[in-house]
Amino acid sequence: MVITMIRHDKKRNILRKRVPPYFKMLLMLAVFSQLSACHLIGVHAGSDTDYLSEKVLFNTDWQFHLGSIDSIKSMTDTTTVLNKKPSESLFWRTLTLPHDWSVEGAFSQANPAGNQGGALPGGVGWYRKVFRLDSKDSTRKIGIHFDGIYRNSEVWINGHLLGQRPNGFIGFDYNMTNYLNFDGRSNVLLVRADNSRQPNARWYTGSGINRDVYLIKNGPLSINDKKSYFFATVVKDTAVATLEKVNLERNSQVAAAASLHGQIVMQADLRSLKPVEVTTEIFDDAHRLVVHEKKSLQPVQTEGVLTLSSIVPLENVRLWSPDYPNLYTLEVSVTQDGLLLDQYQQKLGIRYFHFDARNGFYLNGQRTEIKGVCLHSDFGVLGTAYQYSAMVRQLKLLKQMGCNAIRTAHNPPAPGMLDLCDSMGFLVMDEAFDMWQKKKTKYDYSKDFALWHKRDLEDQIKRDRRHPSVFLWSIGNEIREQFDTSGIRLTNELVAIVKALDSTRPVTAAMTETHAAKNNIAKAGALDILGFNYKIDQYDSLALNFPGKALIASETVSALQTRGMYKDGVINETVAKMKDSIIYMPYGPKQKFAPNINGDWTLSAYDKIAAYWGTNHENAWRAVKSRPFIAGTFVWTGIDYLGEPVPFPYPARSSYYGIIDQAGLPKDIYYFYQSEWTDKPVLHLLPHWNWQQGQLIDVWCYYNQADQVELFLNGRSLGTRKKGDGNKHPGDNEFHVNWQVPFEKGTLKVVAYKNGKEVRRELVKTAGIPSNIQVIVDSSTFRGVLGDLCYLTIQLQDKAGNPVPNQDKLLHFDVQGDAHLVGVNNGYQAELRSFKDKDYPTWKGKCVAVIRPDKTKGSFSLHITGKNLLDKTVQVHFGK
Repeated sequence: MVITMIRHDKKRNILRKRVPPYFKMLLMLAVFSQLSACHLIGVHAGSDTDYLSEKVLFNTDWQFHLGSIDSIKSMTDTTTVLNKKPSESLFWRTLTLPHDWSVEGAFSQANPAGNQGGALPGGVGWYRKVFRLDSKDSTRKIGIHFDGIYRNSEVWINGHLLGQRPNGFIGFDYNMTNYLNFDGRSNVLLVRADNSRQPNARWYTGSGINRDVYLIKNGPLSINDKKSYFFATVVKDTAVATLEKVNLERNSQVAAAASLHGQIVMQADLRSLKPVEVTTEIFDDAHRLVVHEKKSLQPVQTEGVLTLSSIVPLENVRLWSPDYPNLYTLEVSVTQDGLLLDQYQQKLGIRYFHFDARNGFYLNGQRTEIKGVCLHSDFGVLGTAYQYSAMVRQLKLLKQMGCNAIRTAHNPPAPGMLDLCDSMGFLVMDEAFDMWQKKKTKYDYSKDFALWHKRDLEDQIKRDRRHPSVFLWSIGNEIREQFDTSGIRLTNELVAIVKALDSTRPVTAAMTETHAAKNNIAKAGALDILGFNYKIDQYDSLALNFPGKALIASETVSALQTRGMYKDGVINETVAKMKDSIIYMPYGPKQKFAPNINGDWTLSAYDKIAAYWGTNHENAWRAVKSRPFIAGTFVWTGIDYLGEPVPFPYPARSSYYGIIDQAGLPKDIYYFYQSEWTDKPVLHLLPHWNWQQGQLIDVWCYYNQADQVELFLNGRSLGTRKKGDGNKHPGDNEFHVNWQVPFEKGTLKVVAYKNGKEVRRELVKTAGIPSNIQVIVDSSTFRGVLGDLCYLTIQLQDKAGNPVPNQDKLLHFDVQGDAHLVGVNNGYQAELRSFKDKDYPTWKGKCVAVIRPDKTKGSFSLHITGKNLLDKTVQVHFGK
């Protein structure tokens, strides 16, 4: 096998090429990096580590102040800063980034973002970091990189303004070299983030430096991660010939012959004109060397740009896919006269794909159904502050559900998310904008689009094109310019920007206008794939209205649910509309908010309530599943998020759309998708079994890998059901079965049969009053890295150990030892208690405590108390 070069963590991958008709990609393989690529500080013979580039995580020991300051000068004067007297009137606290200050505030109807923005405050925040540099760093170029600051950021170093950036979703960097002190004096880095003009988004965005920060040190020669890039092409005949070949040991697909095309771009300030040697090595996941290549490059001047191009044959490549996310490690070393000047490492993934207008999506030669969800950058108690553990937990839940694709709604994600999608196996539709020049909220990005869209989009493509997970670029979501001719011009411009930097991936947009003559974005003719949101009743007409175009359901469903709630409330024509057994709330564009039908701002967890533009989960999936020309779906949404609490006004403050609630607890619909999207055996019964005597209860069951299921109440059979027997049993369909059961206290049991034999069973018991607290500890997302988190799920139980689903308790949380409490979340969309409060209630018997260890290895205890509950203490050991 063979692969070659490219360096830096930001961009060196490419994909497959599309070829009309049906946008078939020329079997173009692409190699991409995963994980944050990094420069290596080597112990290499003949190396001088003063020369090697470094990318140092710069998240610790920042100070934060919310509100105004006296002056920039007072905040950056090293004498007063070191004396800790920048201003006696200001309060600064020390914290670790990433940080979202809005989520620390109080929920309030008075906050200008409104409940659409999570009912949390915005404002202006200041961050300051004091640091020193060694004198030997004076020979280097020193920069600062931010993965993202929301929003309208300004950055100063030692009083010098480095720049500003309106967009809160894209990374950027500044060269600080000329303004730094290398003589033992301190340096003061100051950041202002302004999120005071609200509303500026249709959902909660958070505020502050909510993504990672890095200090960049480059020597006299450094590999330019902005310009280095590569792609691989597969030889079509050999790819087809080996399509069925499987490596049994790894159970992964094997490609045939391919060629890797690469370009390494280096910025040089050399001492001599002696040849520069570039060594590229590729290692498999067992760290076995599979490629070694050395090339020499002759500089013509000591300062300037050096570029090295290469084509290397590839053989027996283990291809990347969601099922088998095979990754390689690329290491590049640059030497001159035996001295190591720079060294770089990154992860690589290789795959090829194409879209077909008739048969959907093909990955590595096999038709693959895109089973995706849309995700906002929302991490529960953390707000929008990106955190590895939080992201891993979300992706693990989605992976176990059978999800294989993510749409980054509606902006570029944190780079770490794409790293995880590479390693865990998710396809990604990487979206750039929620609006162009026409606004959706009063102070949104439309005000910055004209001046900044080109740079923002270019930076996104350069940053993310290295990732094997990224398979589609989306230039916008429900853009209003699709309804006027400016959409043609802007679509052509944006697609041209993308193609100039990456011609190997298709470009799409998530649109709503399904009539070709009215859709000016589609009319531009520049999009490779047409994405359409909702309107499942018009799917069949899309192929006629847009002949020869590949199609994807870029956003679907918009069903509404509250975990653990099974009451429908009072429904009539003044409250909601019902069609085909689906309740629509709000019932149309003229109804801004729906009434509080249950009295507690909740909606039923049965799959039968949706916003008027959407439908329920089963209908949406049926529409895609039955039409091979639709390449797949992206469900709105995978996980609940702060803001956009359709259909209710305040005090509702987070969404009802998610398959998983905002605490990371699955709703019942999760098991519908698991039964459809995975090969795992599924048997899930709903609802709980705590009701009033004689009350008629609608009992549902999701299952797979069985011929039929049988329901028992206290040992008595209530009959068998089989999916698809809707004529025999009204309410049954190809996705679930149901029974109408008068409640009586006891045990509800469902048994699944295959070929007449029992294969699975599930029990639901009537619970008594809560008396015990069960704690389930998940420390699997803690890597031994400071900042990582542990998640502890709390479940109320009766004295027999049965989960209590309908009586909640206010709990007190106390953490002792080498950790501290980050927050508690119960997933209830109208919970107004702060996540940061140590007294926090359960919802439907559950909540989740998030704890951050203060060391890389140690232990902590969580002590939980509540009225009329037995105290619970759990000891947790973390780190290896």
